[in-house]
Amino acid sequence: MVDENARYNKGANGQPVSLEAQHVEDGRRFSPSIGRNRDVVRKAFLAHMPRAGRILEIGSGTGEHGVHITAEMPELVWTFTDVDEPSLLSAKAWLAFAGRGEIDAAYVMDAASADWGAAIEGGGFDGVFSANVIHISPMNVAQGLFAGAGRVLAENGRLFLYGPFGRGGEMSEGNASFDADLKRRNPRWGVRDLEQEIMPMAKGAGFKLEALVDMPKNNLSVVFARS
Repeated sequence: MVDENARYNKGANGQPVSLEAQHVEDGRRFSPSIGRNRDVVRKAFLAHMPRAGRILEIGSGTGEHGVHITAEMPELVWTFTDVDEPSLLSAKAWLAFAGRGEIDAAYVMDAASADWGAAIEGGGFDGVFSANVIHISPMNVAQGLFAGAGRVLAENGRLFLYGPFGRGGEMSEGNASFDADLKRRNPRWGVRDLEQEIMPMAKGAGFKLEALVDMPKNNLSVVFARS
């Protein structure tokens, strides 16, 4: 039987931890989807997130988003994290390529863990950023992300999520098809419903909805503030 996930980074359980195969150049990995959406994600970030201070990224993947966003905001100090070492090797390669001191470091970290370890030393983050993570991870990662953001964000901190979402029990045709494919690859993955699944987590962790931005291809940028 052919392993359809053979080219993807995998976790200790043998399941893929990324959605797409990534092409490598001088240690940097390139995600086709980030190449398509990085400009619109950066625009939404610029409009709704802090322009100075410390940002903790959850699930950095290739590292491209952090490098692209900080190119426009030199007053940000960006920290990469991911659950697997291959992704962080790419993030480190992007750090070297960018050569910008405002990008801090890269740490292996499981967002579902109650202990985020060295990644959060110093605390007081002004923002937490996570793009295309909660639909390609078990639900406990989303729960851990909100709980952890509640612990590490400063009083006026913001949490930024980007990706596909259901809305009030309904999904666009494209997201429904995507959801079915995700669950075929890994039964614990899936497009999350903003109102029915994500908002209760946010409220339980002390967050309120601050902004909702429609993005291309049935995606959303969702920004939460401490309530």
